[in-house]
Amino acid sequence: MREMFRRYWPYIKEYKFHYSLVLLGILMVVSATTATAHIMKPLMDEMFIKRDEEMLYLIPIGLIAIYFIKATGTYIQSINMKYIGQHIVTRFRKMLLDKIVNLDMEFLYINRSGELISRITYDINRLKSFASSMIAELFRETLTVITLIIYVIYLNHMLAFYALVLVPIAIYPLMLVARKLKKYARRAQNKNADIVSRLTEVFNNSEIIKANSTEKFEINRFDKENWKFFKINMKTIYVGELVSPFLELFGAVGLAAVIYFGGREVYDGNMTVGEFTAFLTAVGLVFQPLRRVGTIYSKIQDAIAASERVFSILDRDSKIIDGKIVLEQDITKIKFNNLSLKYEDTYALQNINLEINSGDNIALVGDSGGGKSTFINMLLRFYDPNSGNVLVNNTNIKEFTQESLKHHISLVTQRIYIFQDSLASNVAYGQEVDEKRVNEALRLADATEFVSNLDDGINTVMEEFGANLSGGQRQRVAIARAIYKHSSLLLFDEATSALDNESEKRIQRALDKYTKDKITITIAHRLSTIEHADKILVMQKGKIVASGTHELLLKSSVVYQKLAGTFDK
Repeated sequence: MREMFRRYWPYIKEYKFHYSLVLLGILMVVSATTATAHIMKPLMDEMFIKRDEEMLYLIPIGLIAIYFIKATGTYIQSINMKYIGQHIVTRFRKMLLDKIVNLDMEFLYINRSGELISRITYDINRLKSFASSMIAELFRETLTVITLIIYVIYLNHMLAFYALVLVPIAIYPLMLVARKLKKYARRAQNKNADIVSRLTEVFNNSEIIKANSTEKFEINRFDKENWKFFKINMKTIYVGELVSPFLELFGAVGLAAVIYFGGREVYDGNMTVGEFTAFLTAVGLVFQPLRRVGTIYSKIQDAIAASERVFSILDRDSKIIDGKIVLEQDITKIKFNNLSLKYEDTYALQNINLEINSGDNIALVGDSGGGKSTFINMLLRFYDPNSGNVLVNNTNIKEFTQESLKHHISLVTQRIYIFQDSLASNVAYGQEVDEKRVNEALRLADATEFVSNLDDGINTVMEEFGANLSGGQRQRVAIARAIYKHSSLLLFDEATSALDNESEKRIQRALDKYTKDKITITIAHRLSTIEHADKILVMQKGKIVASGTHELLLKSSVVYQKLAGTFDK
């Protein structure tokens, strides 16, 4: 728990004003609680035994004043702690997402989206209860216990010993329970991530589920995870709920000791009835916050487990280190110098040497797994090479800031990403919407006709994943997005796979004019997409095994001849 406070301290200390108000509220509550016990002495001795009529008015007024102070303190403490909790959680959600989206692609590929969503939602919510209530409650109840213990020792130190001797004995079992709860909390958080991952898969793959009538199969898979989550949560409940009755029992034993030994003190004339009543009330009040301290401490274990999962990401460094040079000019030259990249023990790219200049139209072909997509990913710095380097405008690509580098690159992949926003905003993604430019980009992407038939044209709001568009229409929007960005390097990875031949030819003709002063790199399985490329690179097992024009390769490369025979015509 000390480590958790250490990690949160830089954030917590930013709320000095609100924590000052929380402290004020706590002091009001603790003072009122102690005064509740203290008022029992005049209530018994002066009001009931001596029958002092003045006390008949003063004590009720005093009680009202005490509980007014307590209620006011509770309110001040509550609203300020909740403000701190909500504010910290809001910041942490943003910080965590910021960190995740800026980590390297390897991290994003390895970790399930459901796992990452769980960290931002489920785990962060666990931190909210820690920041918004647990810190203040733990401090308040601990301070209340200490204050009341000092008060009961002041009233009668010998009787206080009999009453409170069990308190240290109760601490060790609580620590054992806390350890168990932390272990179960970790398991519950991991299992919640499994559930979110399963749900993400179901919703993202609804078409394939419907097409194969596997609804029951998916529900059964989810049900297994769901019930595992239930069992882990129940284990947490079984252990966590031991704390309160355990402390209740210890409290009862303590009160029994007070009644026995305190009664003898009253019989022997060493204490007045009022003093004994005040003492008994104070001891009773000690065990209430002590029980709450135990309960809060057990709940904090859940927050600690969540905190570890959150900070494990916040502490992670991206493998892709950002450069410092801002790339301001267009990309006019790309050079691969003896570049190699390994995935574990397998080469994804091996000894790549290539120079590409402005206006070049390069095509990549080869068997699946040959390294084509990885070739493109190196330009986007999704990965850095194990050896060799990539030069952009005669500068190592690592020297540039990633933001400025990617400002000059447009990527269109076979998997199309459509956001729940207007069509215009999807085309101008990440930039200010210029309707004239949007319409021009859509024209070049052969999308004008279908857009004009939409209810609100370019202002039509897209459904999730672009469900209100066909596959070909989504692909046209993606191409329009690349055109709108007006980059100097265009990367097309199966960018026209969902289009018919005529549509593809229209787009190709438009792009030929648009890209004449740009670098274009295209991955395709259609002969028509690449046959007019300036240079075709034939890739196998991460190597460039042949290069040249379409006509040259048909004459000189057996590998290309075989590939050409399998191309979609």
